[in-house]
Amino acid sequence: MSVVKRVQQWATFARIWHVYDAAWQDPFQSAQLIKKYLMGLYKPIYHPMNDCGDHVIVINTNEIAMPEEEWKKRAYFHHTGYPGGASWTLAWELHSKDPKLILKKAVYKSMAGNLQRRHTMERLHLFADENVPADLMKNVSNQIRQLRPMPKRLDHYTEEEVKSFPKLIDYPKDYILK
Repeated sequence: MSVVKRVQQWATFARIWHVYDAAWQDPFQSAQLIKKYLMGLYKPIYHPMNDCGDHVIVINTNEIAMPEEEWKKRAYFHHTGYPGGASWTLAWELHSKDPKLILKKAVYKSMAGNLQRRHTMERLHLFADENVPADLMKNVSNQIRQLRPMPKRLDHYTEEEVKSFPKLIDYPKDYILK
């Protein structure tokens, strides 16, 4: 076997570490993307009974964005296992308790039918902000591109950018703003 083929084979079977920024991203669409890397669906050696997935570090889970009224309408079920232990928690309440739980539950649900999803979830590392331990970040070799571009806030534009922005309308000099 040539050296090139040997390296290619090693890279195919190796576990790669990816980082994903969840700021301003829909957790349910992000879960589908993260699942692809956790399970190794993009690898040519993928098989449902083959554990060839990678590690994924997700940062900024406290800044996820849900569509429309999902924060108020989506409820998550939990049961303690004891009689009367069933509870429903709204998404905004769950997110305020633990900002990592919504994305964790979305990724777990996206892998329905995967017989190894409990073991696969061990390779998912969630962080509420950008503070990731250095020993984890030294393993990262790939960045997963965000699904939606993150918008730039108005207070982050410089004065030059604001002045050079094309005007839609020029108000007359005698115009009075109310």
